[in-house]
Amino acid sequence: MASDTTQVLLAVEAEAYIEALEKMPIKDVGSPRWMKQHEYLEKLNMQAVLNASANEDEFIKEMLVTHEKIPVVIHELLSVELWRQKVFSIIQKMNFDPKTTFPLYMALYHEATLANLLETILYHREPCESAEDCVLDLVDYCHRKITHLIARQEDDRESKDDKDNKDKGSMEELKRQDRKLQFDIGIKAVSILRYITDHVEGLPLSVTTRILNTHDIPSMLVQLIESPPWTVFKDGKLDKFIDNKWQSVPVEERLKLTRIEGQVWIALFNLLMGSTTQEKYEFNTYNKNQIIKLRAHLSEVILDQIPSLCDLQRYLEHLAMMDPPAAKSGLVLEQVPEVRDLIIRENDGKWGAIAKHQVKTVFNPSSELMKQQAKMFADTYNFDVLESLIQEPPKCAMCGELAAKRCSRCQNEWYCRRECQVKHWTKHKQACNLLAEAEKKLKEATIS
Repeated sequence: MASDTTQVLLAVEAEAYIEALEKMPIKDVGSPRWMKQHEYLEKLNMQAVLNASANEDEFIKEMLVTHEKIPVVIHELLSVELWRQKVFSIIQKMNFDPKTTFPLYMALYHEATLANLLETILYHREPCESAEDCVLDLVDYCHRKITHLIARQEDDRESKDDKDNKDKGSMEELKRQDRKLQFDIGIKAVSILRYITDHVEGLPLSVTTRILNTHDIPSMLVQLIESPPWTVFKDGKLDKFIDNKWQSVPVEERLKLTRIEGQVWIALFNLLMGSTTQEKYEFNTYNKNQIIKLRAHLSEVILDQIPSLCDLQRYLEHLAMMDPPAAKSGLVLEQVPEVRDLIIRENDGKWGAIAKHQVKTVFNPSSELMKQQAKMFADTYNFDVLESLIQEPPKCAMCGELAAKRCSRCQNEWYCRRECQVKHWTKHKQACNLLAEAEKKLKEATIS
């Protein structure tokens, strides 16, 4: 049981929330009923992260398995992904100027909440196995998100020198926030995929086939090693995406693996060194050449950090000198993902009508509804609870030293002393204005 200092939900509350989880139609995205489920999932997500971080009893994971709700969580993830692709894309093309974009943002943020919850609980074998056939859809989801990570060309960092942001309208700003969310979700998809590879031996054979041969995920992971989207080298400086934000990496720590880099290497090790996966991986000239590229990246520094990769290094040397054995084949009745296809069939030809309906109703809320939502958001996103999710002490946004003071206006940036805050103001001003304005609107909606 979680201690009182790190508790969002009591066990009895969590169980009630989990029992209430249901598969929501896409047309209900943004509705009061949908928002209530978002609140439940967000609190469950925060409690799951707190328990995992503190190495405490992970009762959220256990209850989700007991009540057979892992497939529901995956269904909601795929549903909101389709809402973004099919409905939000139409809304973006409308001449829609809402009083507030907050309900739309929460619909987009819902995907990140679900991805984070799955990332937290799928570390364990039981939730992964209880996903049953839905794990095939989850593999496809991760493949889509990682492919998007590899394909995107723009720099997804919060650009501190972007002079155009101040002139953007609310919908344009929402598009920018969506791009950042999608980058964050892509990072989570890498971790989810790694955990699936941890447990692939206990999953249906169709999962292994889909990972290795339908999508050739080992070759895709090699691309992440070759051109990591979470690393940017510019003007002699190296920035890496660490702990959900871009950080400058000093020269002496450039070869130190970040958590996400470690996830990629472990996933590759699982897929290339597992007995079942070695038997099933269908090699050809292309993927053999891709896999062999890993040799150049297995330096002594990397091997010191993940010693088990020494076995992978020997395997690669052997692979380079000879043709790999043919994959074992046989008559296999392969399962195919069904959840996403079913959602598409249910809503085929209705995307435009759903967008128009939601623009007129849930995404253009009355003052009374906004007041209710503002109170719900204020209760859900309690800053005292969110502070306890931070695993490391805050650091100065200017110099990187340990910080004890924070911006009094937005409460978002930390500083070690007044001088650093003054120097950083020109870079922080824009974000500070946005956060302060959002807080002001939230208070006004609550008071009115």
